[in-house]
Amino acid sequence: MKAKQRQKVKGKKINLFLLIFTFEFLLLTLISAPAIASERLRLRLGPFEQSVRVSDLDRFARTGELSSGLKPFSMLLTSSVREALSQRLQLDPNLADKFIENWLRSPMSQQLLTALGRAIPGVTIDQIQAAVAISARQANGLTLIGILRAIPGETVTVDASEAIAVALQFNPTYWQSHALGPLLERELSVTSSQFHAAFDPAIPGEERVIKQTLTFRDRQRERRIPVDIYYSDNSSTQNSPNPLVVLSHGFGADRTFLEYVARHLASHGISVAAIEHPGSNFDSVSKASVSDNPSSLISPSEFLNGPKDISFLLDKLAKLNVQPGSLQGKFNTQQVTVIGHSLGGYTALALAGGELNLDDLRQSCKSLFRADLTRTSANGENISLNSSILPSPGEWLQCAAANLPNNKVQLRDDRVKSAIALNPLVGQLFGKTGLKKVKIPTLILASTEDAFTPAIRHQLQPFTQIGGNKYLLTAIGATHLSVGNPGNYGRTTFLKERIGEDAEPLRQLLKGVSLAFIKQLTPEAKTYEPFLTPAYAQSLSTSELALRLNAELPPIVSQWLNLAAVR
Repeated sequence: MKAKQRQKVKGKKINLFLLIFTFEFLLLTLISAPAIASERLRLRLGPFEQSVRVSDLDRFARTGELSSGLKPFSMLLTSSVREALSQRLQLDPNLADKFIENWLRSPMSQQLLTALGRAIPGVTIDQIQAAVAISARQANGLTLIGILRAIPGETVTVDASEAIAVALQFNPTYWQSHALGPLLERELSVTSSQFHAAFDPAIPGEERVIKQTLTFRDRQRERRIPVDIYYSDNSSTQNSPNPLVVLSHGFGADRTFLEYVARHLASHGISVAAIEHPGSNFDSVSKASVSDNPSSLISPSEFLNGPKDISFLLDKLAKLNVQPGSLQGKFNTQQVTVIGHSLGGYTALALAGGELNLDDLRQSCKSLFRADLTRTSANGENISLNSSILPSPGEWLQCAAANLPNNKVQLRDDRVKSAIALNPLVGQLFGKTGLKKVKIPTLILASTEDAFTPAIRHQLQPFTQIGGNKYLLTAIGATHLSVGNPGNYGRTTFLKERIGEDAEPLRQLLKGVSLAFIKQLTPEAKTYEPFLTPAYAQSLSTSELALRLNAELPPIVSQWLNLAAVR
């Protein structure tokens, strides 16, 4: 009986969270200042309707003053709501038309326009589309407020339940990254995309690939760690200088996510270990409870355990490397490249030397989350976890780490000599300076339509902080799961994903670039250097997927990043 009561209470808590979020989202998107704007807002939630004067909401937005009509909603009208009103998508005026043209052609735009049409009944898709175009050209930037200002009519009726669906797709950092696409495509391009080479590194090698599954038990941390080993008949540290490659999957995935990369590298004589992290894989996430607290989906300790899993694995493989058997001599554990996707990309950067800065993370999470539901960290500081506006999933998820006990954490493993971070979850995990400690060769992939880890905050800004030799692979039009194993991922997520054949050029580029990048640690470095150039990446571009590879960002892009940065 008590269990049923707890379940009922939990359900009420989640529904209350959604109700509060929905109401606040509506306030953020519907407050209008001009006299020609709607005078009243009609909010509809199931059978319940509430009319609110826009002038009262406008006064609150400008001054914080609550009229008698708004006082019943005072618990929802927090200071963070007012702060959020300043968030807007700043567009380069010269690129606004290009952005709108590209955006309106994308399937994702049609999905959002349709959702807006359901959320604002009585308004046509054409009217919404025209309102987006008008708002984008405004000097003060593109906002949902601006879109609604441009919709004709004196009264705006909003279906709150449908508004939730819109909110899930409208995130400032995501739209900033999406809008940056045309600028990146133009400024990162080379004059000619003609590329000629003696061979194609994306073609499978001549070695026969063998796959073997091992399971290791870390008794100290009570973790059971499965690993798929990919190797060739002839690869060994005795006759090959190739480093060992370790693959680290993302949140809610498993060790098969990058299997095509593992097989490709192994066919070229490189041993690969695809690890599965037991605290962040598909099984663990599918069994987790759902609430407003990111720690309910992932334990804060997983931000430490991911890198530790790989260090533990290297210790085990080093022992296997000298023992008689089929795997003897297969693992160069003193020279390792880590390739990680999403949360695994964070893991790769942490092992490469990135220092976690939990003080900076806590401050960031405080600005993202409201303080009405708090947890107390080990050092006694309150960490807010209930959202007042919806951040991107990655920004929300990173805040689970805010409750780790230390302030700065170093997880570097000196055996890791280079790192590839694909759509890494970064945010504020490393603070403002933590990535400057990365001194080994590093390659980062950013996708402009990644709604889980938007490119600006999670890849582009972090790229500028990394020290040492580095590369930025930019996929304009790609999404978070575009690099995943074809056919296995991205079909059941609530976020729109470009996968399958549409993303094949990116996967081909990743195979060629990853091989060339890894070979820079070998005597064959010069032979593979041409495949780490802008011309090679651009040669694989398509009209739907523009691909770029650069060692640095042009000044105009850096300036745009500073302008577009959101707290």
